[in-house]
Formats: sequence, C-alpha cells, structure tokens
Amino acid sequence: MKLERDAIKDSVRAKVIELAKTLGMDASEIQDDEIIPATGYLDSAAILELVVWYERAYDMSLGQDEINIDNLGSIDAMADFVLARKGA
Repeated sequence: MKLERDAIKDSVRAKVIELAKTLGMDASEIQDDEIIPATGYLDSAAILELVVWYERAYDMSLGQDEINIDNLGSIDAMADFVLARKGA
C-alpha cells in the first residue's frame, strides 16, 4: 500500500471532524497545522480515540514516547509521522 500525504491528511481530518461532531462541535474549518488539542474541538477521550484509530488505520503501535504534540499534534504532524514511520 502506497501512502500518500494528502490521502493521510484527508483521512485524519475526516476522523477529527467525525469525533468533534459527536461532541456537538463543527471542526470542518480545522487547518492542517492547527494543534488539535488546542482547538477545543476534541476532549481528552476523543483525542485518545483519535490516537487509537490512527494506530489501527495505519497498522502501527505507538510507544509512549511517540505520543506527543510533535508527532500527533496536528493533521500535518500525523501525516508526516506515519510517512516517516512507514518509510514512505
């Protein structure tokens, strides 16, 4: 499976929007470089759900030291991290 940055970003964005919607929020305007926890769209449980989804969607297990703002804080960061991790 060839991973493409734009496809990953679209997928992550869709998941953020979906999770925000369950909390009664409209995250459709989220920017790729916005720090997801700082936007207020997701609560801590939704952020955890996003991380679990991300691990499953991209078939990788994250170490505790990898779960941070630099790797998972924004849509851009999440796309870049999975590409680096998968060597794509």
